[in-house]
Amino acid sequence: MKFRLLLCILALVSFTLPARAQITAVTSPSGPVQAGPYAVVDVATGETLLDRNAGAFWHPASLTKMMTIYIVFEELKAGRLTLASPMTLSEVARAKPPSKLGLAAGQAITVEQGLQALVARSANDVATGFAELISGSEAAFGVRMTETAARIGMNATQFRNASGLPDAGQLTTARDMAMLAMALVKQFPEYYGYFHTQEFYLGKTKVGPGIKFLDLYAPYADGLKTGFVCASGFNIVGSAVRDGRRLIAVAFGFRRADLRDEFIVRLLDEAYALKTGGNRPKIWQIRNGQGGPATVLDQSECGTIRYDMPGDAVWLGTYPDWRSARHAYDVGQSDIARLGFTRLGKEWILPVSSNKVTKQAAIIADLEPATAQALCADYQARKLFCQVKKPQEITAPFGQFWR
Repeated sequence: MKFRLLLCILALVSFTLPARAQITAVTSPSGPVQAGPYAVVDVATGETLLDRNAGAFWHPASLTKMMTIYIVFEELKAGRLTLASPMTLSEVARAKPPSKLGLAAGQAITVEQGLQALVARSANDVATGFAELISGSEAAFGVRMTETAARIGMNATQFRNASGLPDAGQLTTARDMAMLAMALVKQFPEYYGYFHTQEFYLGKTKVGPGIKFLDLYAPYADGLKTGFVCASGFNIVGSAVRDGRRLIAVAFGFRRADLRDEFIVRLLDEAYALKTGGNRPKIWQIRNGQGGPATVLDQSECGTIRYDMPGDAVWLGTYPDWRSARHAYDVGQSDIARLGFTRLGKEWILPVSSNKVTKQAAIIADLEPATAQALCADYQARKLFCQVKKPQEITAPFGQFWR
């Protein structure tokens, strides 16, 4: 009780600090990207290799499920559950919003399938199902989650639900999520492999895919979790083993999932390149519970079409249907490679409407300026349509892409 009161006091004090200060620019190949707190930790030594605002309060979103899984692992280790134990979801659990498994009334799954669903689908209904199975209710489970967090050194974290669905009182920090990831790795080596789940079959239904980080940082990445709610933006905790050394990276507050994934790869590469003699601050020594949580996407822009990428865009034309626009995009990407550029752009097929008619604009997004200019020069030399658009020019309702 005293601990929960202390968390509330810390949160109230922190909210008087400028939350927006927790969101600053980080570098990317095509320009600066807005991001929140981050940290990279050496699991063997606890050293904090890289960090920024790692003690700032943040909404964990579906990273919450890492703690839900931690408690399931505790129950398995204690013998109170087995991987084959059945779990039937209540109406309360089944009513949770997506992502979810969407089980039928009375349909049972095993604990193992539930673990796989939390990682590969980030299933909110299953998270609530585990909470009810273990603690009787999600509220009671939230208390256990917060108490467990305190026990493993997450001293600025409080949980209200098992899924990470929006709740103003659900708070953590990058420092604390790194502590949780280290605890999962060290305390449950026999179960940790579930965080590598990319897909599984539930009957004849394939459930997945898992986190893209596993593919982007192969063969080094070996798991953990992503999360998103509007307020928090796109978050990730990732673990990698390279040259016999395990690092854990935490990154919060991106406006796009791909920018988040690209950043954690660059962050890990930078951390692995560091020379350290073991004298850097330990993650548990980072000052915790400071400032925030910032709002990355407010409700007016969350779920809308936005150009949140730092690089230039190339508009290759507007077409009657998605397939034609996608073909133009594919040809454009091939032309970028033909021109000798190794970093390609990103697909952005944009629906645009006029007089109740909708077409699809073919856009290669997030290009370095030199790449965008070279591609359009090549197209224009061949008398093909091509325009370079700067990020600040690309705003709703996107009428400039009607053609």
